[in-house]
Amino acid sequence: MSEGGIPSELPKGWVRVRLGDILDRIEAGKSYKCEPRPASADEWGVIKVSAMTWGNFDEAENKAVPAGFPFNPDYEIRPGDILLSRANTEAYVGASVLVRKCRPQLLLSDKSLRIVPAEGIDRVWLAYLLSSPAIRGQISERATGTKDSMRNISQGTLADIECLLPPFEEQRRIVVALEEQLSRLDAAQGNAEDVRRKLLAYKASREREMVPSPDPDAAEQVLPEEWRMVRLGDISHSSGYGTSTKCGYGGAGVPVLRIPNIQSGSIDASDLKYALDANLDLQGYKVRAGDLLVVRTNGSRDLIGRVAVSKQDTDYAFASYLIRFRINTDVSSPTWVAKVLSTRAWRRLIEAEAASTAGQYNLNLKKLASLPIPLPPLQQQRSLTAALNEIDESVQRLANAVDDASQKGEALRRSLLTEAVVGHLVPQDAADEPADTLLARIRAEREVAGATKSRRRSPRRTPSQRKHTPDTAPALDVPPPPPSDALALATATQPTLDMEIPS
Repeated sequence: MSEGGIPSELPKGWVRVRLGDILDRIEAGKSYKCEPRPASADEWGVIKVSAMTWGNFDEAENKAVPAGFPFNPDYEIRPGDILLSRANTEAYVGASVLVRKCRPQLLLSDKSLRIVPAEGIDRVWLAYLLSSPAIRGQISERATGTKDSMRNISQGTLADIECLLPPFEEQRRIVVALEEQLSRLDAAQGNAEDVRRKLLAYKASREREMVPSPDPDAAEQVLPEEWRMVRLGDISHSSGYGTSTKCGYGGAGVPVLRIPNIQSGSIDASDLKYALDANLDLQGYKVRAGDLLVVRTNGSRDLIGRVAVSKQDTDYAFASYLIRFRINTDVSSPTWVAKVLSTRAWRRLIEAEAASTAGQYNLNLKKLASLPIPLPPLQQQRSLTAALNEIDESVQRLANAVDDASQKGEALRRSLLTEAVVGHLVPQDAADEPADTLLARIRAEREVAGATKSRRRSPRRTPSQRKHTPDTAPALDVPPPPPSDALALATATQPTLDMEIPS
C-alpha cells in the first residue's frame, strides 16, 4: 500500500494521479461582512461551515449579506456543485458534498472550496472519491492547525493528494453500484431514526401515565388520591451552590464533582478534578447520601437541569456549576424527585425556565426550588421509581441495539467507498478507454487552454490600477446534472430494523 491507503498495484486500465490532475480548477470562496441571521428567500446569503457535513448540504446554515453590500455573483452555489470545507474542526475539515439541490442566491464563503472536475471526470464519482476514507485520511494528515483549533487545508495541498483514476465508463459503473448499495443503507438509517423516535414517544407516554403533568396551575389540578403537588424547595432541608475554587487534574486538594460527573441520574467519578488549594476547607460542600445535584449552567440546553443522586456519603465536594438539594427523606425519596425531573414533561419545563446569556443557559436556585414535584405516599414513590427505571432500561437496551446497527451501517458505508476508489467494487471492462488516455486528453486540453489564456492575457497593471479594478471572476459553467444511471435504483430492496417496543 502507498500513501493514504492507495494500493501500489493498479487495476487494469487505471492510472495513479494527483487530485489536481483531474480537476479543471479549485475555487476558493470570499469573505463577506454578514449579519448573524439566516438570509430570507429574497436575500443573498453566505453558507457557514456547518452547512457541509460528510455527504450532506444544509442550505439553511447561512448568514445574510447586508443590503447594498458588494459581492461577486459568480460565487453563487448551484445544484451540481461539489463543495469542500476548507477550514473546520478536525472532524469536518475536508468534508465534501455534492449539492443535489440548493436555493438561489447562496454564496461560497472563504472557508469553503468549489471543486470543478475536468472534462471526462464524472462529478458524482468525484464526490464519492472525496468522501472516501483514503482521501479523508490524507486531508486529515495534511491539514494545518492544532487538533484543538480550526484546521485548514489549502488548495495546493488538496490538489497534491494522491488517488487512482478509473476509465470514464468505469467511473459511471462505480456510481451506479455505489448508489444502489448506499440507498439501502440510507433507508436503513432512516428506519433506525424512526425506531428512535418511537422509543422516545413510548417512554414519554409511559411517563405521562405514572407522573401527573407539571402544569403551571399544578396546585389546582386533580391528583390521584393521597397525592399532593409541592415545590422542590418545600421538601428540602437545605439547598445551595457549589464551590468556585479552582480545580485541576493535578490538584492536591479535595476531589470536586463537576458537570461531567452527573450521568444518567448517578454520580460518575471516573473523571475527577481536585482543588488546587490543599489547605482549603470544603467540608460544607461534601456530598452525602441522598443529596440531589442539579446542573444549573451550561452552553447546551440539553444539559441544563440534569440531575444525579448520591448513593452514599462521599469525600467529594461539588462545583459552582451545580446546585445541591438535601431532600427530606421522611416525606420524599430523592430518587423519585430525580426521576420526576428527568421525565420529558419536566425537561420541557426546565428548558423553558433556563435563561440564556452570552451563549450560556442558566437556572438559579430560586427557579429550581419553585419547580413543582408530584408527591404520592413514600412507598408508592419507591414502587413508581422502580417501574420508571425498568422502562428506562428497556428503552435503553433497544436504543443500544439501534445504535449498534447504525454503527455497522456506517462501517459498511466506509468499506464500500474504500472498495470503490481502489477498483474492487465493479469488474474492469477491457473495452473501456484506458484512464491514461483520458488523462492525456485532459492534459492536452489544459495546455491548449493555457496557451489561449496566455495569448489573451491583459497588460500588467500597476498596483494603483489593480486597487481600483472591481473584483471579478470568470463566470462559472452550470454543472451538468448527474447521469441518469447514477440515480439510486428504485427497485432496490429496503432493509428494515425489526424492533419490538415493550408493552
